[in-house]
Amino acid sequence: SQSRRRRVDIPNTAQSEDDVESSMEASKKDNVLRPLKMSKGDLYKAPTVEELNQLKEAESLFHCSLLKMQMEELLKEVALSERRKKLLDSFVEEINDLLQSVPETPVVELTDVSWLEDSAIDVPFTMVPEVNGKFHMEPPASVDLIGSYPLGTCIKPRVTVDLAVTIPPNVLHPMDGINQRYPRKRALYLAGLAQHLASSPEVGPLHFSCLHGNRLRPVLLVTPSGKDSSVTLRIHAIPPPDFLKPSRFHPQKNNIRTDWFTERTEPSTPHYNSTVLGDHLPRPHLQFLTAHSDQCPAFRDAVALLKVWLRQRELDQGTGCFGGFLAAMLMAYLLSTHKVGKTMNAYQLLRNALHFLASTDLTKSGITLAKNPDSKAPSLPEFHSAFQVVFVDPSGHLNMCADMTACTYKQIQYEASQSLQFWDDPTLDITSAYYTYYTNMPKLQASCKKLSLLGSLMDHSGNYVLAVLPFTLSLLQRGLGQRIRLLVHSLPKDPEWSVYSEPPKHKDQPPLSFGMLLNPEQCFSVLERGPPADSPEAAEFRQLWGSLSELRRFQDGAITEAVLWPGSSTCEKRKILLKIITHLLELHADIPNSSVLFVGGRVHEVIKLRKESTGEEESLKVVQSFDDLSRKLWQLEGLPLSITSVQGAHPALRYTQVFPPEPAKLESSFFKKEKTLNALLPQDWKACPHYINPVKVICHMEGSGKWPNERLAIRHIKAAFHLRLGELLKQQHDYMCQATPAHLDVWKDGLLFRIQVAYHREPQVLREKVTPEGLLIVRDNPEAQALEVETQHKPFLTSTLHGLQQQHPCFGAVCRLAKRWLGAQLFMGEIGEDAVDLLVAFLFLQPAPFTPPSSLQVGLLRFLHLLSSFDWRINPLVVNLNGKLTASDCTEIKNHFIASRESLPVMFIATPNDHKASIWTKTGPSVPVLQRMVTVAAESLHVLEAQFAQPSQNHDIRVVFRPPLEAYDVLIHLKTKQVPLAAQAVDPSPITFPRGISKGEGGSLGGAFPVMDFDPVKLYLSELRDAFGDLALFFYDPFGGKVIAVLWKPKAFEQQPFKTSLMNGRKVEVVNEVATTAPNVEAIVEDFRIMGEGLVENVEPRTEKWVV
Repeated sequence: SQSRRRRVDIPNTAQSEDDVESSMEASKKDNVLRPLKMSKGDLYKAPTVEELNQLKEAESLFHCSLLKMQMEELLKEVALSERRKKLLDSFVEEINDLLQSVPETPVVELTDVSWLEDSAIDVPFTMVPEVNGKFHMEPPASVDLIGSYPLGTCIKPRVTVDLAVTIPPNVLHPMDGINQRYPRKRALYLAGLAQHLASSPEVGPLHFSCLHGNRLRPVLLVTPSGKDSSVTLRIHAIPPPDFLKPSRFHPQKNNIRTDWFTERTEPSTPHYNSTVLGDHLPRPHLQFLTAHSDQCPAFRDAVALLKVWLRQRELDQGTGCFGGFLAAMLMAYLLSTHKVGKTMNAYQLLRNALHFLASTDLTKSGITLAKNPDSKAPSLPEFHSAFQVVFVDPSGHLNMCADMTACTYKQIQYEASQSLQFWDDPTLDITSAYYTYYTNMPKLQASCKKLSLLGSLMDHSGNYVLAVLPFTLSLLQRGLGQRIRLLVHSLPKDPEWSVYSEPPKHKDQPPLSFGMLLNPEQCFSVLERGPPADSPEAAEFRQLWGSLSELRRFQDGAITEAVLWPGSSTCEKRKILLKIITHLLELHADIPNSSVLFVGGRVHEVIKLRKESTGEEESLKVVQSFDDLSRKLWQLEGLPLSITSVQGAHPALRYTQVFPPEPAKLESSFFKKEKTLNALLPQDWKACPHYINPVKVICHMEGSGKWPNERLAIRHIKAAFHLRLGELLKQQHDYMCQATPAHLDVWKDGLLFRIQVAYHREPQVLREKVTPEGLLIVRDNPEAQALEVETQHKPFLTSTLHGLQQQHPCFGAVCRLAKRWLGAQLFMGEIGEDAVDLLVAFLFLQPAPFTPPSSLQVGLLRFLHLLSSFDWRINPLVVNLNGKLTASDCTEIKNHFIASRESLPVMFIATPNDHKASIWTKTGPSVPVLQRMVTVAAESLHVLEAQFAQPSQNHDIRVVFRPPLEAYDVLIHLKTKQVPLAAQAVDPSPITFPRGISKGEGGSLGGAFPVMDFDPVKLYLSELRDAFGDLALFFYDPFGGKVIAVLWKPKAFEQQPFKTSLMNGRKVEVVNEVATTAPNVEAIVEDFRIMGEGLVENVEPRTEKWVV
């Protein structure tokens, strides 16, 4: 159920479902829209009244006809075909006949399972401690269909049909509700049914499972023999009607005697009571739902849509889930209370259901379907005292949300509100929007003793995970407070095991995971300020935080309890959440630090500058130094024209430079000094010096009639301004400066700023040309476009994204991670840094249906998902910076994109200042490179998700940052000594070289200008592309890569006619007296080595991929 769908016509039932599915798959593979063939008369026929009504409905209810078609198509996709229904009905009849012939067995003790030994069937229940009672097998009293299939709300792809098998009254005793006797007899009866069905050739492999993870409610899963396993029957063993009195299972009554379980006082057992009571009510529930379904024609479709919505968010499976049964009951509640109308369509019902979920807090104000409950039925306050979420069934005795935690319901509320807010894309998943922590199971068993939760443990029949979970959630909620917006936890999946195996132990469950939706404003705060020292709440605060709580006096004079966490850098502050969680769990639940794992916490390692710095503080220093330089430029005296603006045009000034420039303290003795130019130079026999990255600054001068209208004259004026600015900065602020015709380099605070003077009319002058006849022609050209980008668009983008960083503190770090991944995968030479920053900005500005990322791992996952799933062929990526684009602007951009698709870049990014040209992706990536990028992004996303799903294993996060080199034809290996950024590599070499950087004060430069913007690898790459760009593509990781990967262009190896002007890198071949040319591969590879002498370690030709 993707957000963009193609219309698929569902054929008549005469065509098999397999044919339909195969045709759908074929359509997806060839990616071709197949229009219906219509006659000319039908094509231009006036719309009927019914069609006009449908169009009006689509406009008023769905906002657009596309959403209406998506809903209709979704319902067709999830509905069961007639073929599937016939298979189900036939299999149900076969199983029904088999169940009627279940043989009787002698009466035995409840603990005696010897009658099952011959078949090797195991009982799906842990029979500890022992309990007295008698048991024997008999044919079931009745076999009935229950659940979603008879109701008509069963949906694909997981098709399960529920079959209720009534245990004969002779097997049960009126007191079986006590001490787990009934659940044990229920499990034994299922084992007896499994023993009987296992002997039938019509039945495939049998398995046991648990209903919504409840170990007290095992079910038997039956599939037909043969290849068609798409049909699954879930057999429930239930007691006869009115076998036990509902009042006996009041939430405040006890049905597990503590002298039997723990030999202590008797607490109430609400969860056990609701489990037993739930087995009595499947038939009345089905009758209730059927009655409401018959009253509302769209009821079934609405429930199906709500089930799809829940399934997309993984909320319909596991312990305490909001399953399909609750979805149907919720819809029935809305109908019975007249919150929705019987004539509403499925879309309206779904929207109303989501609105009800989003606006109604069932953790505080429960709801009930019971109109006239009997006098012994519990009241809503009594239900609330026993359960966190309350939704009472029509009988008035059963809380259908008994196992649901408040956090799960809060997650449902959040999801519903998000879906309503971003309804245009309702089926996306949101599970990756969280920080996640995992807790090992065995440690939770000890927590029950620490927390004195033996009563809850008894109520959950020994399931210590469910016993500890509510307390743990409450503890984390209190400790994290305003740092998070939402706390969720994983829903333990329904276990499934063979009927010949023992039921899984509680300790075998997967780790319990907690997810947090962070509040970016407070999540990394170092101070936890508590109540005043003399207030009653102070004792509670001290009890929560233990020895970490201390009295502190604040600037406002208040003396309060407080907890101060260490965190001088952003990198350290990211660990505060982990420290809070581990401290609270160890203090209150005896869960050691080693049992708590933080998922994705090592993602930032690939952008670390030092041990405890991920670059945020360094970026801030660059911005502060730029601000100071900007002020001083504004205040310069002696300029012939005033400065109108000083703007940054460098990624570091918007916090998105992968490795931001650090203030450098140079060791002058490392360099040789050029006296004529008064500059430092690298020495041949030493390692390549530290790379100093110039920070580009655009300085706009005011307009004046004295500016010339000739391009060369303008450049001379700009060069004069560069000289004058350098002189004034030296005189007034004693900065070392070096002027060139194109720019002025300024050495300030250990950083290099490259100032470029700009004149606002220069791009226009470059477009103007006077013909010999004296006519003025204005024509766009690449030179004018490039200048406009450098002096206008880049400064605007830098200031805009700087503002976005102030709103979303992790924006810059996510950009840096994205570019680090692209660089590591050798793509950064094909896509510009500005384009990558815009891709990440899109995730923050248009995050629907998510909220903007608040953590690095989530941002990286979203980026990889966007790159791998966005359809660049048919959609423009519209990045609405500052919210300047209106709906009409977006429509105009899309219409222009469709009309001009062939002439536009393959990756089209539109912004408020660039509607039609996509200036940031004009030069790349190309179609093959983008396809490769999409493929690698999808694989990287898969690897990261797999690592995050199994945090207990020691995964290496750097795997996705190591490029696959098998696809390349030649590998040029570089000497680490001459790679100035080698320390930034994903896997840096253990051998380091001195690069002229002093850890102390550094030697005096004596007024000499440092070696700037010197990267031999960058220069070598430029020469390679200039010389062989028509024959090959060159890929390199600009962040410390040690390999240049070469890929031959397919057309380069085609034979071409001999021409003296086209002999670069080619050799002559004469065949049948016809001279042609072909690439001289041996000479080209040798040229790679010669051109890179001193830099290239070796050249590795992959001769198995092409013929030399």
